[in-house]
Amino acid sequence: MARTYPAHARPLWQRVLLTREMAVVAVLAGVVVYSVARVPNFTGPLTLPYLLLDTAPILLVALPMTLVVATGEIDLSVASVVGLSSVTVGVLVDAGWPVPAAALAALGVGAVCGALNGYLVAYVGLPSLAVTIGTLALFRGIAVGLLGTRAVTDFPDRWTELATARIGQTQLPLVVVPIVVLVAVFAVLLHLTPFGRGIYDIGLSTDAAHFSGVAVARTKLVLFVLTAAVAAFAGVFFTLRYGTARGDNATGLELQVVAAVLLGGVSIFGGRGALHGVVAGVLLIGVLSSALRLENVTVNVINIIIGALLVASVLSTSVLGWLVRRRQHSPLAPAQPQPGREER
Repeated sequence: MARTYPAHARPLWQRVLLTREMAVVAVLAGVVVYSVARVPNFTGPLTLPYLLLDTAPILLVALPMTLVVATGEIDLSVASVVGLSSVTVGVLVDAGWPVPAAALAALGVGAVCGALNGYLVAYVGLPSLAVTIGTLALFRGIAVGLLGTRAVTDFPDRWTELATARIGQTQLPLVVVPIVVLVAVFAVLLHLTPFGRGIYDIGLSTDAAHFSGVAVARTKLVLFVLTAAVAAFAGVFFTLRYGTARGDNATGLELQVVAAVLLGGVSIFGGRGALHGVVAGVLLIGVLSSALRLENVTVNVINIIIGALLVASVLSTSVLGWLVRRRQHSPLAPAQPQPGREER
């Protein structure tokens, strides 16, 4: 296949290493090294398991959210879907259903929630921000209405223990297994399939994607359904891990998910982002929070630090873009090769 100059204007190592995603990976590595060397008890036997258990729901939801944001849309209702699926599991188990059947029903509820979001955004044409703010309140209201102030806590011990179990004699929680599987699935879907290329096309230009043959509405609908279904799975895990189903479970989770996605290098305007950057962004927030808690830093200060880091990462994109444009328009800049010429 012929290659154009613009697509290969830089050496391969620059295109792989000099990216925002790799910058996040580098910062994550630096924070880990510093924490291991300087933070008391960071290398203790409980730090890694609890870090992964705490970040598991965020990482699960961030995977499909990456694809949604890459199209230029957003889903702020994910935390409410987590809460609604948690309540679904609690109500059904309380009614005598086995946990696996209740979990499948919760996944179905999540898929229906995603289909509602996707239909309103993709086919009705409403803005995703407004739609998902509305369904955030709707789904949370249903969850709280089903249980009120009551909490369901009577879950079979073997299921709650499974949610916090570890892989063999390692410190890795068992939940890492479905996370790794989903990371692989979404990475292949986004980066190695025509469906994934269509996602980037939609983010760059919806009209251009449509005229290029991309099924824009269907793609968005599928992504919203996937996001809500994975959020429902996270809700099942959340319920079993803490052994409680409440209508207010996972309140505020959507902000952590969006922060991790943007920190991982995904453009809020769509058309740009990579899954490995998002995984690194989630782990960076988790490691930083864990290290600061071990240093007895309060939650409010931790939120300020993470918020400042997110603002800096978003600003860096604008600053770098401005520098690139300035360099391209500089009279000293080298002449750019013509897009139509091909490299043999």
